[in-house]
Amino acid sequence: MDNHTIEQRHYNMAQIKSKDTVPELLIRKKLWHKGLRYRLHKDDLPGKPDIVFIKYKAIVFIHGCFWHGHIGCSHFKLPVSNIDYWTKKIESNRERDGIVLNNLRANGWRICIVWECAIKGKNQLSIIDETIQKVYNWVLSDSIWLEVTNNEYNK
Repeated sequence: MDNHTIEQRHYNMAQIKSKDTVPELLIRKKLWHKGLRYRLHKDDLPGKPDIVFIKYKAIVFIHGCFWHGHIGCSHFKLPVSNIDYWTKKIESNRERDGIVLNNLRANGWRICIVWECAIKGKNQLSIIDETIQKVYNWVLSDSIWLEVTNNEYNK
């Protein structure tokens, strides 16, 4: 049973953005400042990646821990109301993510996933700088995969 009216729920859900989120803007700004140039939300790639480094054949997704079902993360807790809906929703998001990642890898793209929790925590400024440095180093490397999470915060 939902605690909100249909109108309230509709308004709340309409306020949730899928691109240009605060974590995404923060990461993009800092990577640009470090001299990396990129494209945004390329329509011709599976999943419309958040950041695309064409020169490096590298893609960065910034995933919200809740929406993408970050298992073991304190940001991922299913709501207590309408559990069946949310379970199906999060599972379908995770399945879609898997298909997108497989398609991108099959086409030779290197992939980085930055989880929302990787830029949140007690020492937020140092955590953000550490995350940006990891992504920056990865883009310039030959590594095909990077997943950035804040393990300390997830305990």
